[in-house]
Amino acid sequence: MAKLILILGDQLSPALASLRDVQPDDVILLAEVKAEAHYVKHHQLKIVLIFSAMRHFAKVLREQGYQVNYIDYPQQVPSLYQAVADTFTQHPELNQLVVTEAAEYRLQQELLTFAERLTKPVTILEDDRFIANHSMFQRWAHGRSQFRMEYFYREMRRYTGLLMEGTQPSGGQWNFDAENRRQCPSDVIAPEPLWQQPDEITAEVIQLVQAQFPSHMGDATSFKYAVTGKAARAAFLHFVEHQLPQFGDYQDAMRKDDAFLFHSVCSMYLNIGLLDARWMCQKVDQAWRQQQVPLNAAEGFIRQIIGWREYVRGLYWLLMPDYRQQNFLETTTPLPSYYWHGKTQMNCMQQAIGDTINHAYSHHIHRLMITGNFALLAGLDVSEVSDWYLAVYADAFEWVELPNTLGMALFADGGVLASKPYAASGNYIQRMSNYCHNCHYQVKQTVGDKACPFNALYWDFLARNEVKLGGNARLQLAYQQWRRKSEQTQSEILAKASSLLIKLEQL
Repeated sequence: MAKLILILGDQLSPALASLRDVQPDDVILLAEVKAEAHYVKHHQLKIVLIFSAMRHFAKVLREQGYQVNYIDYPQQVPSLYQAVADTFTQHPELNQLVVTEAAEYRLQQELLTFAERLTKPVTILEDDRFIANHSMFQRWAHGRSQFRMEYFYREMRRYTGLLMEGTQPSGGQWNFDAENRRQCPSDVIAPEPLWQQPDEITAEVIQLVQAQFPSHMGDATSFKYAVTGKAARAAFLHFVEHQLPQFGDYQDAMRKDDAFLFHSVCSMYLNIGLLDARWMCQKVDQAWRQQQVPLNAAEGFIRQIIGWREYVRGLYWLLMPDYRQQNFLETTTPLPSYYWHGKTQMNCMQQAIGDTINHAYSHHIHRLMITGNFALLAGLDVSEVSDWYLAVYADAFEWVELPNTLGMALFADGGVLASKPYAASGNYIQRMSNYCHNCHYQVKQTVGDKACPFNALYWDFLARNEVKLGGNARLQLAYQQWRRKSEQTQSEILAKASSLLIKLEQL
């Protein structure tokens, strides 16, 4: 029975489940469809990355002798279903559809309708590129009153054997997070990631994106990312050799006009299938065992992959679709326009959003403790913030973006993902960056015209949410500090916060 094998835009892996039994009569379908390109206003560089990587993947498959039906964007196919239906019409010899499950709930629900609409057998295979499958995560989660990544992470370490000595963690402890919080001095030189020059295929996609998505964030002509598995692997090995040794120390650091520091910038490759999570972690484990990188660097990186990445994916599928509607703190303030253009007097926000505009990338502390923290403190609308993160980052797909935004950045799930809100005043930003040195605002001031907005908004956040957050064990010290302030001081701070919220667009 000849098959139609549908490959989604984030499934560009030769080891994909649906590609393991390809026969000469089968047809492989990849499609640049309008619905996927427009469901949020994706960054230009994100669209270039995915479309170009898809086209390169199709080229490799053809070179291997497979039949490939590639539908490019100019053909204006409205949906994946239409792409599938049209291909069946063009190839009447095909009598079944095979596809690997979608990573996003929205898309998976669409796939589940295909069997009825097509009147052909549809086989949806498990995506085993992830280390923890759905049933494995469900077994771990079953019966737990609280979900905490740390405990899941330890199970994943045992399961994979990464950074393990028998049953014990390498170095005698599971987590070296406390060693990953150094500010990066100005004299420390961070090596550039390995960039790629656009080839002919990518150049065509850049022109397409410029013409078809002119109002979207970013400049397609600045594209420099890998679009093949080979180039992505080279970029990652470059990271392991040149950046990983200092990644541990400075993974939470931020520095003016330095978007990447010691980060790999490989999450976008991993999330579309150009890299394999197991291979990446094995390379990092090997680098530590060969004494090329310190343990805090190796552990910090591996925790991000088999800890956070696998954990948020597991929670996403466990809790959807209701999870998307969570708004524990009942926030409704519209997203300020500078999230899109970066023109604000807050230097930290200008830096984080500027990196986002320029690269479709900013590292996790930018996302959590700058743009996310500000959104939390200002009470920004959850769905607007979530859609922004989904749109502007090249590595963002809902399965990874939504738990990180709702659970980590905004505490909108009420503590399912995180044990406390990651709320912080300007003091945190000053400690972890040099952004405050040349800012319009004064980080040491809470009230007054030049006071850092993060300060008053931080205390206001605690005060207005005391009913919901006052019992949180990890916020007791903060609430004690607030209660020790005089009534007059409290009133001045709350008045300042109120004025900031009124003129949010002008900050």
